[in-house]
Amino acid sequence: MKTFKSILEFQKHFNTDEKCRLLLEEQRWGSTPACCFCGSTHVSRIKGGKRFQCNEKECRKQFSVTVGTIYENTKIPLVKWFYAMYILSNHSKGISSLQLASWLDVTQKTAWFLNHRIRQMLTEKAPELLSGIVEVDETFVGGKEKNKHKNKKKVSSGTGGKTIVFGAVQRNGKVNTQIIPDTNLETLVNAVYENVEDGSVMVSDEQGSYKALKRNYQHASVNHSAKEYVRGAAHTNTIEGFWSLLKRQIVGIHHSVSPKHLQRYCNEASYRYNAKLLTQDVRFINALSNCEGTLKYSQLIKK
Repeated sequence: MKTFKSILEFQKHFNTDEKCRLLLEEQRWGSTPACCFCGSTHVSRIKGGKRFQCNEKECRKQFSVTVGTIYENTKIPLVKWFYAMYILSNHSKGISSLQLASWLDVTQKTAWFLNHRIRQMLTEKAPELLSGIVEVDETFVGGKEKNKHKNKKKVSSGTGGKTIVFGAVQRNGKVNTQIIPDTNLETLVNAVYENVEDGSVMVSDEQGSYKALKRNYQHASVNHSAKEYVRGAAHTNTIEGFWSLLKRQIVGIHHSVSPKHLQRYCNEASYRYNAKLLTQDVRFINALSNCEGTLKYSQLIKK
């Protein structure tokens, strides 16, 4: 794919669904299309160019490049998909569904659905364990309980009705986030095991639960309650910086996020943080390529 100097140049290039579809085929299959049902490469392009025919006797099914992907059965033109993906993968704080609806000339409901499907594409399918010096911390996301409508309030659980997000960031590396139900010892220990490589240097604040991991990790901590923020190489400034980015995204762009969908917003913020050294074009291509699997509207609104 050619390099683009601006989003305007990007739009001018991907101005037809045909151009978008050809790039999708290249990213998904390279030069050898494969059947989405049986995996065979014994396929032929049907007249018109949009669909393929599997030539295996046991299959013989027709398919397009969008089958089995997040784009399957979409009624939104690929031109609009590409524009939205370019924005969401590169914009410093993301974009609201209301603003995206205005830019794409679609309804807010359609833009909201589109946003969540793109966030699914920004989710790393198999994140690697972090290593070296890794900062760990938790943050609380959500409005104040006293400001909520009566039917939105939760039974107090010590979190003030907010959702807890665990985060781990490797110094000069990637960040992983995970929604957790509480800050009990077992929960935090499991979160560290799932995100941090055994034997790494783990830096935390004064949260006592992390001390239980000293057999598996070299543990260093700082005591924020005593106004201690740095002790030699021990600090949690990096993960605190990420929390600041995440909350500016949620409060400044979306204003509020339901606990049900919060993980996707965290994944979106993590993607941009982890790709900060990449060019805009590479960020877009990485998102475009991570399209396997589907996400239906019924799944998003299901209670």
